[in-house]
Amino acid sequence: MSHDTVTYDDVEPKAPGMYFLRDALDCENLGVTVVEADAGWEGMEHAHESDGQEEVYVLLSGTAKLTVEDDTVDMDPGDAVRVDPEDSRMLLFEADDSRMVIAGAP
Repeated sequence: MSHDTVTYDDVEPKAPGMYFLRDALDCENLGVTVVEADAGWEGMEHAHESDGQEEVYVLLSGTAKLTVEDDTVDMDPGDAVRVDPEDSRMLLFEADDSRMVIAGAP
């Protein structure tokens, strides 16, 4: 088959409000995550130096801050940020009912 489909909220969340779609979509390299969060939701600081995965963060609704190394990027709906694999990143949502899509691949 040349395509796979899934409704993200039909996937069992890996953490509250975090839907990892890689397996459900049978992706070989691409990771896709949907995050639904309220103000104060904070992701863990991490990098992907070991697996070479760059990531793109696209904010669909709400407001967020993405800290990349020592630089904090304020995000509004429609903003997208790409992060190099070796750079540490941490996400913080500042508004209730925020929604973001994160995609990553080597």
